[in-house]
This record gives sequence, structure tokens and C-alpha cells, in this order.
Amino acid sequence: MYSAFIKPFLFLLTPEKAHHFTVSLLKFTLSIPIINSIFRNRYNVSDKKLHRNIFGLTFKNPVGLAAGFDKDGKYFESMAALGFGFIECGTVTPRPQIGNPQPRLFRLPEDRALINRMGFNNEGVDHLVEKLKARKKSDVIIGGNIGKNKDTPNEKAVDDYEICFEKLFPYVDYFVVNVSSPNTPNLRALQDREPLTKLLTHLQNLNHAKSTPKSILLKIAPDLNNNQLNDILEIVKDSKISGVIATNTTIDRTQLATDKNKIDEIGNGGLSGAPLKQRSTEVIRYLSTHSNGNLKIIAVGGINSAQDAIEKLEAGASLVQIYTGLIYEGPHLIRNINEAIKKS
Repeated sequence: MYSAFIKPFLFLLTPEKAHHFTVSLLKFTLSIPIINSIFRNRYNVSDKKLHRNIFGLTFKNPVGLAAGFDKDGKYFESMAALGFGFIECGTVTPRPQIGNPQPRLFRLPEDRALINRMGFNNEGVDHLVEKLKARKKSDVIIGGNIGKNKDTPNEKAVDDYEICFEKLFPYVDYFVVNVSSPNTPNLRALQDREPLTKLLTHLQNLNHAKSTPKSILLKIAPDLNNNQLNDILEIVKDSKISGVIATNTTIDRTQLATDKNKIDEIGNGGLSGAPLKQRSTEVIRYLSTHSNGNLKIIAVGGINSAQDAIEKLEAGASLVQIYTGLIYEGPHLIRNINEAIKKS
């Protein structure tokens, strides 16, 4: 039904309008108990074979919603009805910011991909905290993806991450440190060894001062070379964070089916979707192999089918996340992945 009827209509709208229309409609319809029950019966796959015990948490299934879809914690209750085992809110910053000028989100249908330069648009960490305070009893795990404000210089970035960490700590189940978005100027410079070690060590010191520390993960770019990936492995080991999310969007534009003139017209932004699949898997496999399988990895990037997800798990990931695949394939993708994992 999604591919035949809903998707063609949504693709008549601009990508950002389609997103807001979809999530608002879902939130309204799923607030009706009988409809919520119908959706849960249709999309949820319940089986102990899907349970994953990782990061000190028990995931009912290994399929999550990636950060960026529900930046401000407005829709996680609705999205949970679609069968996700975990949902990541954010990226959130200490202060609200409007992000980059529109248009800033673009579809590449020929490539089953998106280009975005959203720029950490969000209503600020205090708003997200208020939404999470109202969280109902739910078996879905919530992650908090944290970043820095655009106008915060890199030398003071630690302060922004600390603010988000401290304010969100009582309300999320795990944290993700986002230093890999290509859409905040100079943010990726924080992936360099010295500033990243400083940032993660500081957050871990705050974390271990708590009575019950929570897992901190690092989200990395797919555009890192092997030497940089080796640095990431050393930084993870030294800081003793719990794992990584591989990978964020890419700035690479090679091997796209979409006309080059259209790509040039769109301009800067992070590419997600099917073209990212191979590189994301390569990064996962490299990190897993060079950590002797000891590094915990959440896979994201180019998952458009159950087989894509299984490929990521076989490469060394423990959990997977989707976003762009959800837009092109619809919510049945979640169920399809879980059914395939259950049978594998």
C-alpha cells in the first residue's frame, strides 16, 4: 500500500513538507487506541530470537530509528508503534537553532537516496527534556544524540556537549556523540584525535560520576580513511566508551545515477541512502576486524532491505538503524528486517 498509494502522494510534496505531514498524521492517528493496536499488530514482530542484550540494555529487537527523524522527541511514541526496538532522538543542541535555509532536503529517486544540509535544526535540549519527561511506559529504548550549536567555536564545544549530556541524562537510555555531520561548519574537525579524545574523556568522567553510568557511543563519518579509523579504535579504547555508530552521511558524490547537473544544483549536504551502503559496510567490517570483534557497533547507512540489514550484522554490527530506507520503502521495512533476522 505504501509504494502504490502513499509514497507517490508524499513525493508530490517537498521532502521537508512530506516529513512533517507524515509524522503529524501518524501522531494523530496513532493517538487513537484501536488504530495504535492495529499498527502494532501489523508491524511488530515479537520473538525472543530478536532480543539483544547490549550496552547494559535489553532491546526487544535490533532495528532502530536513526537520529534526525525525531529531532525534538515529538514522535517517538508514535514511531514505537511501527515495530522499532529503539529510537534515537536528536541531534539536539544546548540552544534552539533554525538550521540552514530551505530548501535543505532533497530526494534522489534514481539512487534511492537523500541529500540533506539541515544543520542541526532543533528546539533545544530543554524542549527535548520536556518531551521525554512525558514519556509513557514503553518497551522501546530511547537514545539521545547530542551536538554543539553552530556558533559555538570548536575550542568550546566540550561545554555544549556537557550541557546536553547533563540535562538529558535522567531521560535517555544511552547517548550518541555526533561530531560527524557535514552540515555544521568545522564540526568534523572534532573527529581528529586530540579534540575527540578530550571530548569523550570529559563526558566519560561526567558519566562515571553518576551512580549508574550510561553507555556513550560515537557516531562517525563514512569518509574517514583507514588511518583515521585506526585512530577511532584507539580513542574508543582509551576513553572506554561503549561503541560506535557507523556511519553518518557522506560528502562523496561518485557513482550516482542522478544527473550531475542536478547534483551540482543541489550543492552541499550529506548523502544518505542506497549509495552509502557499500562504504558503510566497509567501515563496519574494518572496525570489527581490527578490534577482533570486540567493538560494539550500531550500523546505519544504505539499509533498504532485510538483506542489507543482515549484511551489516554479518559485517560485525550488533544493531541496525534506518532512516532513508523508511522513506523509500515504508514501515513494512522494519517488519521485513525483523522477520529475516528471526529466520537467520
